[in-house]
Amino acid sequence: MFARDIGIDLGTANVLIHVKGRGIVLNEPSVVAIDKNTNRVLAVGEEARRMVGRTPGNIVVYRPLKDGVIADFDVTEAMLKHFINKLNVKGFLSKPRILICCPTNITSVEQKAIKEAAEKSGGKKIYLEEEPKVAAIGAGMEIFQPSGNMVVDIGGGTTDIAVLSMGDIVTSSSIKMAGDKFDMEILNYIKREYKLLIGERTSEDIKMKIATVFPGGRNEEMDIRGRDMVSGLPRTLTVRSAEIEQALHESVAVIVQAAKSVLERTPPELSADIIDRGVILTGGGALLHGIDQLLSDELRVPVLIAENPMDCVAIGTGIMLDNIDRLPNRRLG
Repeated sequence: MFARDIGIDLGTANVLIHVKGRGIVLNEPSVVAIDKNTNRVLAVGEEARRMVGRTPGNIVVYRPLKDGVIADFDVTEAMLKHFINKLNVKGFLSKPRILICCPTNITSVEQKAIKEAAEKSGGKKIYLEEEPKVAAIGAGMEIFQPSGNMVVDIGGGTTDIAVLSMGDIVTSSSIKMAGDKFDMEILNYIKREYKLLIGERTSEDIKMKIATVFPGGRNEEMDIRGRDMVSGLPRTLTVRSAEIEQALHESVAVIVQAAKSVLERTPPELSADIIDRGVILTGGGALLHGIDQLLSDELRVPVLIAENPMDCVAIGTGIMLDNIDRLPNRRLG
């Protein structure tokens, strides 16, 4: 049996793996639980995520990727190894070729770290591709034509913005403002305004269920529970969409500004194409309520959310795996 080629969307929040011929076979949180005393990996992925904020002192829950790059090499390697073994893609005598996506502005040292982690987890040849390009392919954009396409990929750790033409990136920007920062903004807002401490999972729930970034875009409320900073006792509180819009206002403005600066650096012919075709939003952040309306208002171009925004990068890796032999010299090492 031959090894199957695999594509990995190594995200700050989630890891998605696409196996050639089988489609997306794994979608799990990038979380690892480790016993500090023995250095043993106790749980990976969804199982580890359920432990966040609920473990005794000797168990630490890590997110080994920060802002789109590897923050803890050994833990990332253990996580990748666990996922790849789970899939059973290795051949009898052969190893799979792996295509991994990374943010546009990572350094050669960070690229090397990603490559090494993939090699140690069982890959034969490692290919690296830029995330917005793969996301655009996964969203069904015709990026190999001589016309301008713009993609805004809002992940967990980074937002990658790129204008593509003729199969490559013309102008791009990668900023460390994305889903995780939104969660922290909500958490800090509740702490500041209500003197209530909540966990990351609660702030993520608020973001998904009632948050909006477009003024007046949503009018919902939600009961949350946390620890009162004054009395130290549990307390319940009701938060509303309008408050969360205020809490996220500054963070989202950073993404809008980055998108504007990419458009300002885009050649005029390609800008004209973007007015016709619009901007495509991908990544989990595309699901944030009102982000498409806000960007459309600010950039004055149509903004569309991709069909499966969270899966775009993984779908894109699958399409690129089919043409892996035709990839330009992206292989490192």
